[in-house]
Amino acid sequence: MKRNILKMTTLGFGLMTIFSLSSCDDDEMMVMESPMEKTITFENIVTPKDFVESGSFQGTNTPVIMPGESVSFKFIAGKAQSLMFATMYGASKDWFFASKQPGIKLFDANGNAITGDVSSEVLLWDNGTKDNTTGTVQSNPIDEVPNVNASQLVKLNLSYDIVKSEFTLTIANTSGGTANATPLSPGVWAVSNYNGAQLLNSAPFFTPNALSNPEITDIAQMGSITKMVTKLNTNTGIMTGLSPALVVVYSGNQNPIYQAGQLDSGNGLKEVSQTGNVMKLQTTLKAMPNVKGVYIAGNAPLAPGSKMMTSFSFTPGDKIAYVTMFGFSNDWFYANEQSIDAGTTGDLTSKTTLYDSGTGVNQYPGAGNRQSLFGGTPQAESIVISKVGTQYPVPAVQNVLKVTVN
Repeated sequence: MKRNILKMTTLGFGLMTIFSLSSCDDDEMMVMESPMEKTITFENIVTPKDFVESGSFQGTNTPVIMPGESVSFKFIAGKAQSLMFATMYGASKDWFFASKQPGIKLFDANGNAITGDVSSEVLLWDNGTKDNTTGTVQSNPIDEVPNVNASQLVKLNLSYDIVKSEFTLTIANTSGGTANATPLSPGVWAVSNYNGAQLLNSAPFFTPNALSNPEITDIAQMGSITKMVTKLNTNTGIMTGLSPALVVVYSGNQNPIYQAGQLDSGNGLKEVSQTGNVMKLQTTLKAMPNVKGVYIAGNAPLAPGSKMMTSFSFTPGDKIAYVTMFGFSNDWFYANEQSIDAGTTGDLTSKTTLYDSGTGVNQYPGAGNRQSLFGGTPQAESIVISKVGTQYPVPAVQNVLKVTVN
């Protein structure tokens, strides 16, 4: 009897042990498979520059543009932008030609490019740093030269390539035979950056009714553009806003947002890359069987110096992918090029690449009439998704976007 009781006790203890071990394994499995959470942050770290484009010009045969000669240069601009230029009135102590601020108007109220004779936009300015007769040093504010019609001395003509959003300005020295015949010095030009609401520099080169600066003084007194070119080079560059970012948690080996080397799938990437609208892509991804979750960071364009973030849930083995529009483009987007484990923590910027969705013809970033920044719609094209090349001087990814997970 004692032996039977011992057997039963031993058997019961064994069953309890097995049950207990089995329960521990189940609990551990449940813990392992419980969703975890992380936060992904997108920061726009691009340094805003005053000018999207700038350059210089000079005569064809000699740097000086003599009466009867002309010079032309090309530049890109969008519907809210204007062109500023400056060149010395050579037969003076400190006069220079330039337009009104913020520059020559390039588009009318309906958004149509202005072409033809725009000579009425040019004015003749007195730099205020020298007496007009003796050349004695002075310190007066910049002001218009009275009783001289600048448009009779310099003729300006604009032509326009609507596909490229590219203007050509021709400056002709027509002062010959007038009472104000003069050579023109080499000159400078610039197009101010536009942030979606205003120009970053609404008074380029100089401020009327204020004292001059060293750069414009060198042009007005000596026809030297060296200082101004240096300043413009420092303050010229492509910048951008970023759209709200979409983050997807998925299983498997294929990024559900895009596939490089393939045409856009029509799932909503086009809308993200052209207008920053993530709604269609969000809806499409949610219906995919391998997608675990779709999350949106931000609800408005992300300006330089700002950040947006979202939390996401995942289980071991999941992966994440993300996309945000390069806002000042026709159809570009940032996305992770490499596969990313959802449990990754730290800086993901090095895994991020700038892509062209191949759905719209490219124009100069931040200066294209068909970009959503200016209320335009890209000219349609259908080429495979690829990395953005070197056609435009686009800042490196790490100088525009920072992506971190914690």
